[in-house]
Amino acid sequence: MAEIVNLRMARKRKARADKDEAAAQNRVLFGRSKAEREKTEAEAKLAGRRLDGHRREDGEGA
Repeated sequence: MAEIVNLRMARKRKARADKDEAAAQNRVLFGRSKAEREKTEAEAKLAGRRLDGHRREDGEGA
């Protein structure tokens, strides 16, 4: 015989798991110190400047 499943409890269990997963993602995104955020921002700016420094100026295509 098949196992009887209470759909209300299954929905609540799934919603709770989804909420926990979203919380974990938010901890990764927003759970950084100010110094870590500034370091990441500075690294991104440096990478952008390096990329722009290697661009060729042909004058044709833009």
